[in-house]
Amino acid sequence: MSSIPTLREGEVTIRPIRVRDARALERELIANRRWLRPWEATNPHGPLSFDTRAGIRSLLSNARAGSGLPFAVELEGDFVGQLNISGISYGSLSSATIGYWVAERAAGRSVTPTAVALATDHCFFGVGLHRMEICIRPENAASLRVVEKLGFRYEGLRRRFIHINGDWRDHFCFALTVEEVPQGVLRRWLDGKVPAGAGRVPDADRHLAQAPLRLG
Repeated sequence: MSSIPTLREGEVTIRPIRVRDARALERELIANRRWLRPWEATNPHGPLSFDTRAGIRSLLSNARAGSGLPFAVELEGDFVGQLNISGISYGSLSSATIGYWVAERAAGRSVTPTAVALATDHCFFGVGLHRMEICIRPENAASLRVVEKLGFRYEGLRRRFIHINGDWRDHFCFALTVEEVPQGVLRRWLDGKVPAGAGRVPDADRHLAQAPLRLG
């Protein structure tokens, strides 16, 4: 199991999530239901569960197994969301996937890009991973702005990739490797050195994502 650090930049902190965060987590999920539901992962074989305590325990179990790093996101010390590093692979692959959400009241304050940059830098320079990936629904303009700000490189469209809000949804895939950011993701962004257009999705893929996938 990789240790889960507490990392800060300005007013934003990411720290290990704890079982005692369950009440705050449930409060935010309920208060932000309309805001979060379009982007919320769902189980195609069962109902959505609001058992936040069990969800945190599952994340911590994955962390103990070495396959995840679950963070709480705070703004000025207030719980405002989650960031999870999942699917950690070591050895010849050395990669992981980032997922996140923040409360609507924290939007527009650079909370998400700061949290993603902090977590990515830790995975590159603390854990020793080589590649970090973020997959985003084409309709999620706020998340697309995050990868554009941080310069995650666009890699392609994945059709019907993740079950979100009751159906299989297309996702755009973005990634970075450690060689691309020797100074770190956070430092490159704060110093204004993100390459222009790094996270831009080609128009052809935007149009393709709007077209129904032929099945059968």
